[in-house]
Amino acid sequence: MIRYFLCWLVVSLAPDWTVKTSGVESNLRGVSIVVRAGQEKRTVVWASGSHGTILRSTDSGNNWERLRILGGDALDFRGVQAFDENVAYVMASGEGEKSGIYKTVDGGKSWDRQYADARKDFFLDAIACLSPAECFALSDPVEGRFLILYTADGGHWKELPGEKMPAALPKEGAFAASNTCLIAFGEHELYFGTGGPAARVFHSADLGKSWTVVVTPILSGKAPEGIFSLARNGNALVAVGGDYQLPDRAERTAAYSLDQGKSWQLVKNGPKGYRSAVVMTENGFIAAGPSGAEISKDGNVWTPAGAMNLNAVVFAVGEIWGAGPKGSVARLAGKLD
Repeated sequence: MIRYFLCWLVVSLAPDWTVKTSGVESNLRGVSIVVRAGQEKRTVVWASGSHGTILRSTDSGNNWERLRILGGDALDFRGVQAFDENVAYVMASGEGEKSGIYKTVDGGKSWDRQYADARKDFFLDAIACLSPAECFALSDPVEGRFLILYTADGGHWKELPGEKMPAALPKEGAFAASNTCLIAFGEHELYFGTGGPAARVFHSADLGKSWTVVVTPILSGKAPEGIFSLARNGNALVAVGGDYQLPDRAERTAAYSLDQGKSWQLVKNGPKGYRSAVVMTENGFIAAGPSGAEISKDGNVWTPAGAMNLNAVVFAVGEIWGAGPKGSVARLAGKLD
């Protein structure tokens, strides 16, 4: 009896995903959470994706409300950044005016289209915020350089000067796969990862005024290959990706840096396939993709954390949530260390 009890205990504590049915069939690529502590802890969850889908739950995923932007049913909302049940940004991806940044301050009852650009090469890949007022967004190269947008007041966006942005390589781009190819860290640092001809990491230590760039050993050379996501925890920086057209290919899908991104090496025991997202946790990192998720304390050695098909993950106040195909939203339960 003791032996069986111990086996059951180990299995119950192993990390696995609890699915929260969202009620839609869209491909979700954006997820953001706000954990409300207190006597009755609850989590506000926002998710976004294809066919104009924006979802919100104010009760930890038990019930969902589909929110709509007028005229936006054909848009692909690949990024969402939420701050409570009322305030959130969503980012649409696509060529030219199909890309855009929208904001609500009333829980999705109304939306303000804050930024759009008619240039054909304009294509938003990710949005990252330091606060409800201060946010950044990344576009694929326009006129030979990656483009960074910035708002300091949460209402007005501008294009940051690009003179000190290193030139993009021919056919180099970023991936709007999980809203995590661009990250903000601390008070002053920005990073974004690229793919195609090379898997490179761009870094700014002054919130986009100047940039450096480093080549990483992540798989690259073809259009579907490169870095899809970045995460930093302390001085450790992790990049994940691979080839999204060959999701089971495990070669060169993750690399890590211990010097804040100055130098990179491939991980020792990495994810078992293409990974579209990685985020920091309390104890390290979690990465996710079509064939499952892995966790790591140091960014170098990774162990399985469930087999759910996910595009995006997010961490806040001890909780990890993910979003993926066919409207799937899930919470990771179990012991992570």
